[in-house]
Amino acid sequence: MEMSKKLLAEFFGTFWLVFGGCGSAIFAAKFIADADGNVIQVGIGFAGVALAFGLTVLTMVYAVGHISGGHFNPAVTVGAVLAGRTPAKDLPGYWGAQVVGGLLAGALLWLIASGRPGFEATGNMAANGFGEHSPGGYSMMAVLVAEVVLTFFFLLVILGSTDERAPKGFAGLSIGLTLTLIHLISIPISNTSVNPARSTGVAFFNGDGAPAQLWLFWIAPIIGAAIAGVAYPALFGKPADQPRREASAVGR
Repeated sequence: MEMSKKLLAEFFGTFWLVFGGCGSAIFAAKFIADADGNVIQVGIGFAGVALAFGLTVLTMVYAVGHISGGHFNPAVTVGAVLAGRTPAKDLPGYWGAQVVGGLLAGALLWLIASGRPGFEATGNMAANGFGEHSPGGYSMMAVLVAEVVLTFFFLLVILGSTDERAPKGFAGLSIGLTLTLIHLISIPISNTSVNPARSTGVAFFNGDGAPAQLWLFWIAPIIGAAIAGVAYPALFGKPADQPRREASAVGR
């Protein structure tokens, strides 16, 4: 497959993830705490946003995953490289396409949201954060641990689902549902990243401390993905180490 087609697939996949996932949070969900600290949800709530993120990945894995591997996430690319699924030379291009796709989605979300009178982008663009910028007020260490652990398991599911030994055709479903579960766990903790391109895509439009905290949402997901990228083949072997079965298109 031509590299230009792979990069376009990564661009569109990451754009759709940020536009659909963050868009659902910006336009259709609210997180409100009253004076007593009680949480009030209106609109689609946490479950709706979690499902939206899962659906963006599920749909794009089936749409363009067979072209690029369906990463849509710089951390996933790191894990795939370390697991031997993606050539290391492809990493810079994938990262560039993913970040640009995320930023374009963030810009369009800001443009659409600004069309409502009284909309204030600061603090309202579904950015990730810790401390006072965490939806539930979680500390930097709590967010760091959550992002590392959740990204680790996300990569385990991705690598397992796209293994040549896995049943063919189900990778998109398992990956999308895993991302949904991850969001159900961690929206209150960090607004859920596990994806540096998703975090970058809205951070600069959100302001309110998000750009200054962006480093954590690059470092933590990449650490979690890197551990999984090394651990999966070490623990479960590489496809070539086992009798070959029909290969999954995604991740080949």
